[in-house]
Amino acid sequence: QVQLKESGGDSVQAGGSLRLSCVDPGRTSSGCMAWFRQAPGKEREGVAALRSDGRTSYAESVEGRFTVSGDNTVNTLYLEMNNLKPEDTGMYYCAADHSSARCLERRTSMFDYWGQGTQVTVSS
Repeated sequence: QVQLKESGGDSVQAGGSLRLSCVDPGRTSSGCMAWFRQAPGKEREGVAALRSDGRTSYAESVEGRFTVSGDNTVNTLYLEMNNLKPEDTGMYYCAADHSSARCLERRTSMFDYWGQGTQVTVSS
């Protein structure tokens, strides 16, 4: 059973930074891993994706502020978030899939494995 576990969520002021981590002990991420977020009353959106070949993609709203990276030695995915804005508030989820096909499109339907989420709150 796949168990993705996120951590690093917190409450920060606008302009602050956070680093989220997602441990993938089962090495599910042979193809693709990604970060999604969901604000209350809104659909879950793909924030950033990391394909097995190292290619990344980002939502326009976070381009230039967020950086996704991975460390295969510890089976961990990271999301470095800088210059945070109140609209970045939400539950952040890690997702993984064996397939890398269409990884960079960041569609929820493409991912079979999900974590429980970690809350990020940005105050103005």
